[in-house]
Amino acid sequence: MKNDNIDELFKELDFDNKEPIAGHKARFLEKLENQNRQKKNNGFSGYKRSLLAPMLSVAAILAIAFMVFAGLFNENSRENYGDLASVSPEMKETQQFYTQLIKTELASLKAEETPETQAIVDDALSQLEKLESEYDKLKEDLKNSGQDKRVIYAMISNFQQRIDLLNEVLAHIENIKTLKNQSDENYI
Repeated sequence: MKNDNIDELFKELDFDNKEPIAGHKARFLEKLENQNRQKKNNGFSGYKRSLLAPMLSVAAILAIAFMVFAGLFNENSRENYGDLASVSPEMKETQQFYTQLIKTELASLKAEETPETQAIVDDALSQLEKLESEYDKLKEDLKNSGQDKRVIYAMISNFQQRIDLLNEVLAHIENIKTLKNQSDENYI
């Protein structure tokens, strides 16, 4: 390889160019046939193995996906379980209506809060908290009773009591404002 001459390269390398022993081809073909026969005998079980592995992996993936989706579904249903929304679609609408009305009335109450009405607003908020804790107890009762109609009516009544309380307080605040304006007019 001193001059990088290809001829010299082949001279330096020792190629094994001897002929194989007599019968080599027959022995080689016999070994191939034996291997093919063994594969044919085990061919069905080998075929089962080659098909079984992907099928099992697909089945495992489907089972995991099912468990994940079932878990998500159960989480969503557990959040609402015990509320009126879990009873029926109509009760869900009723709960949404009352909840929205209570939020609106509560926002109105907080907007009317002044130093003169502070005590009334604080008292109303504490009574609302009591009614909300009663509602939480009713949700537990609904879970335990299996959607007993008496519990459902009590829950609706609780919503109505909260709205009535807020309306009464707002009316009382309006009276205070009116009285204040009248006394201010008399004073002038």
